[in-house]
Amino acid sequence: MRRAGGVVVALLVLALPAAAGAPVRSPHPQLRALPDQLIDLRIGEMAAATAPAPAPAAPIRQYLRPAVRPVSAQVLAAAARPAGPPFLGPARSVQPKSRPGAMVLQAMAKRQALRQGAICGDLDIQGDHIGRVPGRIGACNIDDAVRVRSVAGVGLSQPAVISCETARALRSWVVKGVKPAFRQRGPVVELKVAAHYVCRTRNNQPGAKVSEHGRGRAIDISGFTMKDGEVVTVLKGWGQGTTLRLLNQTLKAACGPFGTVLGPRSDGYHRDHFHLDVADYRGGPYCR
Repeated sequence: MRRAGGVVVALLVLALPAAAGAPVRSPHPQLRALPDQLIDLRIGEMAAATAPAPAPAAPIRQYLRPAVRPVSAQVLAAAARPAGPPFLGPARSVQPKSRPGAMVLQAMAKRQALRQGAICGDLDIQGDHIGRVPGRIGACNIDDAVRVRSVAGVGLSQPAVISCETARALRSWVVKGVKPAFRQRGPVVELKVAAHYVCRTRNNQPGAKVSEHGRGRAIDISGFTMKDGEVVTVLKGWGQGTTLRLLNQTLKAACGPFGTVLGPRSDGYHRDHFHLDVADYRGGPYCR
């Protein structure tokens, strides 16, 4: 036991000198050598960092103005004239001239006459109220008939005995169809009435149903009179170029205001007139 303890003491004594020469802190590890690719990358980054900044680009103009046009000769001539005093305008608004008293009275009288002659609740339908018109057979009658002389300022060649429903359809057709169709050739001042109320069968055929004429629901038009006196008839005008186009346009315009529209293309009974009635069909107007 004494010998073993001496060996331990000897080892401690030998270790003291080595511990005395040890450094105060642990040494840093040595740097590893960088590969060539990494060295080239670092050199490029350093060169970019030290390079001067590029000059800023010139701003782009958002809107380009057009080139100035040369001054015209009229503008130069106006500029050469001596300038006069500035126009300040009238001191007050110019009042319209009053209409002559006779003109006012005439307009009022015309308006009053229209009111007195108006039927079916429409100033554009002028005529007389008749009332019930009985027929020789039970199916031929009109409960509330009127005698129409003009519609929308267009006269009828003969007063037409019809119902108010038929009169309103006639007015609508004249305004929307007849007047626009003959605007360049006209204006139209009169409709040639071929037939209105009459108690008969369809096309006067024995055993046929009672015609819409027998109920005051139909009117036949055979021609149109212009302001200059020209008369365009269905019989002659249907075979000519310019009048055929106008008549065809007028006939088509009747399809809608009227439930049945028959012209020269329908059959031989209507080769010289337009048949217009207000019959109501489930499938819509019947127009030929």
